[in-house]
Amino acid sequence: MIRQDFIALATDLSIEDLLLEYPIASDFLANLRLNSIPKQLSLSQALEEVDEGILQEFGLDKFGVLRSFCEFMETFTPAEVSLHALSSLTIIGGFNKSREPENISLTISCGEIISIVGPTGSGKSRLLNDIECVAQGDTPTGRRILINGAELDDLQRFEMDGKLVAQLSQNMNFVMDLTVSEFLDMHAKSRLTTSAKQVVEKCFLCANELAGEKFMPDTKITQLSGGQSRALMIADTAYMSNSPIVLIDEIENAGIDRRQAIELLSKREKIIFVSTHDPLLALSADKRMVIKNGGIIKVLDISDTEKQSLKAIEELDNTLQKLRNRLRDGAQITVDLLKS
Repeated sequence: MIRQDFIALATDLSIEDLLLEYPIASDFLANLRLNSIPKQLSLSQALEEVDEGILQEFGLDKFGVLRSFCEFMETFTPAEVSLHALSSLTIIGGFNKSREPENISLTISCGEIISIVGPTGSGKSRLLNDIECVAQGDTPTGRRILINGAELDDLQRFEMDGKLVAQLSQNMNFVMDLTVSEFLDMHAKSRLTTSAKQVVEKCFLCANELAGEKFMPDTKITQLSGGQSRALMIADTAYMSNSPIVLIDEIENAGIDRRQAIELLSKREKIIFVSTHDPLLALSADKRMVIKNGGIIKVLDISDTEKQSLKAIEELDNTLQKLRNRLRDGAQITVDLLKS
């Protein structure tokens, strides 16, 4: 049975609005050589003006085109991924580098932020990798990751459509010769994003709010700095990605507004893991996982005392930010600034 919402797209929405909201529909029109039909009309209305001989080349009449359109949209427009489909993620401990057991079972719910702390080389990125591949005891750590309390089969683990996990790594290197606008348009189309034009604009504005140095829609993505690239991908993840789990590796090194970035992602009701050396980020989470020698040695709830200390940490951070801005502006650094 044809879904009523797709019938409505063909009968109630102008082709111009249809293409704005569902860019993938342009491929359907191109396949039937209908690119030039009047865009101010609905598809149903526009077909009344199409020569039936054109349609007969494809073995279709006007009703057949409408039916094919609905089938095309149902095939290539996935149902919205409901974040409520994922209610929890559980980490069952494996072993550290010395093969000592971690003895841990931690369940995290949607909307929670987990910080991961530990010395450089302690295994923070390895934990993120275990979560990304939804490890089933088949990684060097022997950890297992459960989704809604159950193990996933290999098809579910490595399924690209509706991917569970989005990862923002420390290094973002673009190789495509596209502008920022073209890159976002491409992402919106490949992810079948509804209201693509508005979402692309949101992503661009958000990325510029996060980045230290502003950039333009026609800036080549290969010209973006590391911080600008991270800002762009964080905005992309927030507004285009349906992945309910987000992994972020050392966001403090990106030169972006890291607090705003975390707040933005947390509003999307995702499970967020942040590997960090930054006390401000670590204490802004709901829980803190401590890594040593490749293993999880401790999981701490953020205490009320730690939450109260955030104000003092924020004041220190604001002072450091003032120093950074003055250095970038070529100004002199004075003792008075440290006291202000």
